[in-house]
Amino acid sequence: MNREEIIMLCTSDLSGQVRGKGFPASDLDSRLRKGIGWTPTNSMITAHGAIAPSPWGPFGDTVLLPDPASHVRIDFGPDHAAENFIMGDICHLDGTPWAVCPRSFLKRVVAALEERHGLRVRAAFEHEFTYDGVEERPNASYALDAFRRQDLFAETYLGALKQAGLELDTFMPEYGPLQYEVTVGPAVGVAAADQAIAVREIARAVATRSGHRASFTPILRPDAVGNGVHVHFSLFEAATGKPVNHDPQHKEGLSPTAGAFVAGILKKMPAITALTAASTISYLRLTPNRWSAAFNNLGYRDREAGVRICPVFAAADVAKQYHFEFRAADAAASPYLVLGAILAAGLYGLDQGLPVAEVCEGAPQNLPQEMLDRLGIERLPQSLDAALDAFEADNDLTDIIGTDLKQAYLAHKRFEANLMKDFSDAEQCERYRLLY
Repeated sequence: MNREEIIMLCTSDLSGQVRGKGFPASDLDSRLRKGIGWTPTNSMITAHGAIAPSPWGPFGDTVLLPDPASHVRIDFGPDHAAENFIMGDICHLDGTPWAVCPRSFLKRVVAALEERHGLRVRAAFEHEFTYDGVEERPNASYALDAFRRQDLFAETYLGALKQAGLELDTFMPEYGPLQYEVTVGPAVGVAAADQAIAVREIARAVATRSGHRASFTPILRPDAVGNGVHVHFSLFEAATGKPVNHDPQHKEGLSPTAGAFVAGILKKMPAITALTAASTISYLRLTPNRWSAAFNNLGYRDREAGVRICPVFAAADVAKQYHFEFRAADAAASPYLVLGAILAAGLYGLDQGLPVAEVCEGAPQNLPQEMLDRLGIERLPQSLDAALDAFEADNDLTDIIGTDLKQAYLAHKRFEANLMKDFSDAEQCERYRLLY
């Protein structure tokens, strides 16, 4: 029997789920021009399936317009369907961006960063995930045995990533149960978030075709190590490509430009955590002494800092290597909202001319309150509800985020939090494991 290959035209929605509609691959050229119809209320479908109260109800029409640069096609051979999808922007029928589209939000922030300050961002998302194709064993952290037991998964996965055009970096067994980590090379602007989608979906595709599951849930169980998404980023001049992050005269190497940008991220971090740590179980991970982010502090090579200055290797140019890592994110959040929130907060720091961020010496939970006050360090929200409250109360980023997107997101996530309120932490973890 002849088979008709299908392409899924997708959006990464407010729940961090990748949803869309399929069309015959033979129609790609026409779909690149006209897109495919979409419904506004689709954005209110939660990760758990229930639809949050929608401001649009059954009314209205939008269109998903594909970006050919985001097209991914992986050939899994004659016994399996190809993995074939393309990311798009949710637009009005006249082609103008719809305010609640996460990808269009990121595009707005990227454009504002260049228009106001002549800067672009280079970013890479470092992902941790659990793979159930291996037996959970003690003392498997970073172990050759844990690498061996996943057999062909890693080779197939990295081969698929390479086929999709991503720059391969590392793959390793991580510290947590059934946990692995994958890193790929950086990309500029929106392409970095497109790559994050590809990294997640290709892992799921490879696992599915081998009869297993890859889950990017924020945390497997309450007592486990979490699955973080660490966003590495650096700034460069749009006109020249020159990096602007490093100043050799500064004690920790921070330039005034990068220092103001990072200061904005730190100042707005309690509010944007609602966008970057987007599930109820995300906050089981964001606790002190778990090698995760629990405070809005800047750390120098500190893997518990909210933002850390990453190490520089002596063999390469320091200015080209020098960059930062945002650590309070996970894959329950759309990568477009994650990167957009980070850049919006950094843009605020540049617009306000904030002073260069100060490095926190030591673990914030062990420091005196007067030092924390001087550095502007506070504990990040400890629940999704608290994070949403902080996000709602902050008005400095509303213009760049947009009132429509902000209100839709708040309604969506408050409804999700309410869905989970009667479940234990362990029960919530199991539900999110299946969702992500």
